[in-house]
Amino acid sequence: MAEAKRLAEKATGPLKGIRVLDLTSVVNGAYGVQILADQGADVIKLEDPGSGRGDGGDIMRWAGHVPEGAPRDMGPIFLTINRNKRSIVLDLKQESAKRALKRLIRTCDVFAASVRYDGLKRLGLAYEDVAAIKPDIIYAHAAGYGSDGPYAGEPAYDDLIQSASGMADILPRTDGDPTPRILPTLVADKVSGLFFAQAVTAALLHKARTGEGQFVEVPMLECVTSFLLVEHLYDHAFDPPIGQWGYQRVINPNRKPYRTKDGWIGLLPYTDKQWDLFFDAAGYGEAVKADPRFADYVTRARHVKELYGLIEQAAATKTTQEWLDILKPLSIPVVKTNGLADLDDDPHLKAVGFFETYAHPDVGAYRAIKPPVKFSKTPSNIRRHPPRLGEHTEEVLAEVSEGEEA
Repeated sequence: MAEAKRLAEKATGPLKGIRVLDLTSVVNGAYGVQILADQGADVIKLEDPGSGRGDGGDIMRWAGHVPEGAPRDMGPIFLTINRNKRSIVLDLKQESAKRALKRLIRTCDVFAASVRYDGLKRLGLAYEDVAAIKPDIIYAHAAGYGSDGPYAGEPAYDDLIQSASGMADILPRTDGDPTPRILPTLVADKVSGLFFAQAVTAALLHKARTGEGQFVEVPMLECVTSFLLVEHLYDHAFDPPIGQWGYQRVINPNRKPYRTKDGWIGLLPYTDKQWDLFFDAAGYGEAVKADPRFADYVTRARHVKELYGLIEQAAATKTTQEWLDILKPLSIPVVKTNGLADLDDDPHLKAVGFFETYAHPDVGAYRAIKPPVKFSKTPSNIRRHPPRLGEHTEEVLAEVSEGEEA
């Protein structure tokens, strides 16, 4: 077991001094807000008490397994996307809780929520309600669908958004099996979370320049479809369209890790020079180098399936290390293919300290993923463990004077 790392004593990131009231849950909003927290924001996660049957707070608290003896409300995904946050529990059916929340809102720069907007309205927490308390608030709503469209207000989860965005059509275009399939990662949630974090920081910049708060809507369907179509709009970028949907180099069944004699590699010659060097290293000779199908970028793109087939054939003739030793000095992009279980021992991830071990007072040892973005002047850090449900209720409410006007 790795030695436990000590928590940082104070925030040093670029968002130090920004306070976020966090009404997000599950993955999308929670991941986005954790990015803000890692970058220094004081994030107060507002959770509900639930029904009293051990189901309170963020549902991700209860997803997955926990070590024997650990609290059941500290599931592994919750641990991964809720550090640097303080948790408070308020029952907003109670008038005293509503008054406390009002006082808290006055101290916040950002109100972040992923609750459906109709639900926020019923709680008296629509943008107009919150802005009446704090006029310069940045009110960021992680929605499933944009409020101007017919899907507005409908429930949205990663599976649904992958299905609606066209994401489920990518594998069929790659392997010829017409069955739509979703990717086995929460790509819609995580992409939307990245959009969310960026949108909040942009709104904070506007506020710093003008003093104005605003309503910011971050709809999953639009964000994920936009993300997908960066390359896959392709020939439909023109009006009228001149060809296919889907970037043909990418929706190519031969675009994949390639089997070597003893493992797998990722390999992608890209420039004319790199292809010539690869053909030489692979022993293909002048005939392949002179093949008009592979003469330049445009013709290679038209014959990319055959081209990547040549990589597959060549890869099997040497070991992974042999290919790394041959191709890296030639500046041909190549990497050993890792399985999930290989990540612990990846030399680059080890060198940058990607995995960090901490000792949670209730959970015990757990691993955190180091904030990946590097700021030379204002580094992100980890200064709070993922919180127990309601752990900081008294602490946070004590920071808000009872004597203030409710």
